[in-house]
Amino acid sequence: MRRLIINIGSLVFREKSPSKPLILEELRQIQICNHAYLLIENGQIHSFGPMASCNFQSDEIIDAQNGWVLPAFCDSHTHIVFAKNRANEFVYRLQGLSYQEIAEKGGGILNSAQKVDNMSEDELFDDAQKRLLGLIQTGTGAIEIKSGYGLNTNAELKMLRVIRRLKDLNWLPIKASFLGAHAMPKKFLAQRDLYLHQLIHEMLPQIADEGLADYMDVFCEKGFYTVEETDQLLEAASRYGLKPKIHCNQFHSMGAIEVAIKHRAVSVDHLEVLNENEMALLSHADTIATLLPSAPFFLHDSHRPPARKMIEKGIGIALASDYNPGTSPSGNMSFVWSLACIQLRMLPEEAFHALTINGAFALEWADELGSISKGKKASLYITKPMESLAEIPYYFGESRIRQTIIGEKIF
Repeated sequence: MRRLIINIGSLVFREKSPSKPLILEELRQIQICNHAYLLIENGQIHSFGPMASCNFQSDEIIDAQNGWVLPAFCDSHTHIVFAKNRANEFVYRLQGLSYQEIAEKGGGILNSAQKVDNMSEDELFDDAQKRLLGLIQTGTGAIEIKSGYGLNTNAELKMLRVIRRLKDLNWLPIKASFLGAHAMPKKFLAQRDLYLHQLIHEMLPQIADEGLADYMDVFCEKGFYTVEETDQLLEAASRYGLKPKIHCNQFHSMGAIEVAIKHRAVSVDHLEVLNENEMALLSHADTIATLLPSAPFFLHDSHRPPARKMIEKGIGIALASDYNPGTSPSGNMSFVWSLACIQLRMLPEEAFHALTINGAFALEWADELGSISKGKKASLYITKPMESLAEIPYYFGESRIRQTIIGEKIF
């Protein structure tokens, strides 16, 4: 099938897809073709260029009506499979309680885990399917989804099977992360080794046997998992073919960056707290630094990722939504773009690349997704008419996106 998009006001493309995440000045450089067309053939980008040179026949024509065409967002960090919202904890925070104090009251991750335990797989799938469709309609074209609200074998496997069912919808490419080490279940607080044994010797073998996950993630943070435990878990995961990702440096700097680099983690995510030595290590590593600005925004946390310093040091940065029921209940990547500009002081072009091609690197899909380049999968969206790229983060409360196209599907 041939689908032709005509009357594109501005098309943002890359002549050649990069072999490494964009850093430094590369983050600011964009290629634009004004008054353009784009031809999609069998779900792949066939060609593009000025409208004056468009002489193709097609099965379907889409009139962009002078809107921009941009590569879809690659959201490399989400938790969209969950049972219920945690709006009550939002009120607790307004009353002045900290993240840790809410957890002590039975809230936080353990609260979500109890709710997941009580829901059926079908109920979890139905809710997650609705969330996923909403994300696609706001421009997301590839996504990573984590487990981690189960914290026991049956519930973790249930979540991962839901993610597999979402993959089977074939709406968009999805990667799955096993995050059984998200929090320590209460009954194991005095016997942590028993839960680690369950993760390594019970959950991992079943996950590998069913092919349920691409990555192993660990929340390496005070009150959650130690550096030593993280090291042990990632070592075990490698024996089952799961690549490492780490939640770390959200509240404390405690050595997680070092263990992530040791295991050649695909990404380290959060990084609200980051020291000079850790930035130096990341500047020489292949590990992607994934920033999640909506989490400190929602938590009203004064610590925010030092994005400007990280860019100046040549660190490969991605941006993701961290969509979850407790600390970032939104997957709107246009709003993440706004936060990256307003609060992290990233330029619109820098944030754009962090949300697209660098996000694709954090998903290990940069050869297929993340940019509009010939031969890549068609994964893009059409905006309302705009005068500049900056209008998307500028209009932080208003969607500029009109239509999303992924492969041969239109949303």
